[in-house]
Amino acid sequence: MRKIIFILFLIMITWQANSFAQSKKTEAPKENLLIDAKKLEKLRKEIIEEVDKKQSFSQQVNDMIFSFAELGFQEVETSNYLTNLLAKEGFTIQKGIAGIPTAWVATWGSGKPLIAIGSDIDCIPKASQKPGVAYHDPIVEGAPGHGEGHNSGQALNLTAALVLKKIMEREKLSGTLMLWPGVAEEVVGTKAIYIRDGYFKNVDACIFTHVGSNLGVNWGDNGGNGLVSVKFNFEGEAAHAAGAPWRGKSALDAVELMNIGWNYKREHLYPSQRSHYVIVDGGDQPNVVPSKASVWYYFRERTYPKIKELYDAGVTIAKGAAMMTGTTMSYEVLGSAWPGHFNKPIAENVFEHIKKVGLPQWSEADQTLAKATQKELKSPEQNGLAMKIDSTIEPVLVSMGGGSDDIADISWNLPTVVLRYPSNMPGLPGHHWANAISMATPIAHKGITAGAKVEALTLLDMLVKPDLIKNAWEYYKNVQTKDVKYEALISDKDKPAIHLNKQIMEKFKPDMSKYYYDPTKYKTYLEQLGITYPTVKKEK
Repeated sequence: MRKIIFILFLIMITWQANSFAQSKKTEAPKENLLIDAKKLEKLRKEIIEEVDKKQSFSQQVNDMIFSFAELGFQEVETSNYLTNLLAKEGFTIQKGIAGIPTAWVATWGSGKPLIAIGSDIDCIPKASQKPGVAYHDPIVEGAPGHGEGHNSGQALNLTAALVLKKIMEREKLSGTLMLWPGVAEEVVGTKAIYIRDGYFKNVDACIFTHVGSNLGVNWGDNGGNGLVSVKFNFEGEAAHAAGAPWRGKSALDAVELMNIGWNYKREHLYPSQRSHYVIVDGGDQPNVVPSKASVWYYFRERTYPKIKELYDAGVTIAKGAAMMTGTTMSYEVLGSAWPGHFNKPIAENVFEHIKKVGLPQWSEADQTLAKATQKELKSPEQNGLAMKIDSTIEPVLVSMGGGSDDIADISWNLPTVVLRYPSNMPGLPGHHWANAISMATPIAHKGITAGAKVEALTLLDMLVKPDLIKNAWEYYKNVQTKDVKYEALISDKDKPAIHLNKQIMEKFKPDMSKYYYDPTKYKTYLEQLGITYPTVKKEK
């Protein structure tokens, strides 16, 4: 009996030892933290509180940039305003980077990691619109306006960075913050140049913010297209269009023939392609055979090789049009963007903070404005503002093509994510005056505050969790760039197209400047404009 009891005792001890060993194997690995877990939670709570305290600051920055409403490469007031703010906060400013007058880099801190924090600053042609008014009512008729919402991202970034800076100083956390603007994003004009000229060479990770209608983030392929932006210039011979047209060689004919050729080419292109053009110079007056004419094309596709195919086909058709008209042709690249691919470990971290922060508490006035705007635009979505977090962060499985953003060029050179924040309304057309309606209202202000909380929490994790950036680079090297290598769509000789939009801004700026926001006199831009929030059409 004693032997049996002893054997049973040994069996029990062995089973317990094995169970303990197995439990140790399945335990989650301990996080590698530079501060203890309790301290981290305390700092996270502080971040939420501090971002809330800076709501007036966020609102003022947002409304100020909204009032400037500057087109790509001409963001003079916007850049001066932002760099002055950052300089006062102790950031070192480098202006005019990459030969672009309105581009800059602002850095603060020391040591690693070096984290880039970016957002676009340009606006949309002919999108002037009074905020808070749910129908077309321009501030200055025909003028540019923030019809996408690029006025809000820098407000978010500055808020998050300044809150984090305060904590870094007190806690003596190592790290460098690098704020920068996406200049001329609407013409994808600068980010590939930033990469080419080495401004992101030593950056460890990048968080980019872009306005949306929900809080969200994605990793992997985001389903968008890359593009190359090309202007084709034709030159012929002028002549009296009635007296001696046979002596002329029409550059406009060449433009029209190129467009005809490209439109026939569309039948033989993949469904995922997007290509579009504007005639930027069609001659001077009808009685003179146009000696010069130009057409500006975007060639969009889902992969670098397919974008190159479209580009090469466009050049070939342009050469043919020149041959048919006896003109000469030259072309210049004005901008480019790769298809986007974003970092999984960082996106997953961002999403954990999105779930904790949650969407803003929308007021009845906010929802009234959104629903009235959706109704005015005959939107397929007429349920107002988002009430649930977008839970999809995975890559797209199939895409038939779509928009482009040159943040993708950053993403193919270092771990990058795009944080979307809910400062705009669902169901709007995009690149349209209606997309400006919410962008200097409580909707935009609340969206910025929610986004700033998420961004600041993610930035803190990057500073105190070394494995986050380590894992981000492992994904970048072993997954994202394992089979696909970045090749620039611009050459070393391509210069930034800083002449774009200059004449438009010179035309409208005198009238627009009368409406620049003055925060020393008015709490909000709505107050300065005398707008009752919300202003909607009365039911008949």
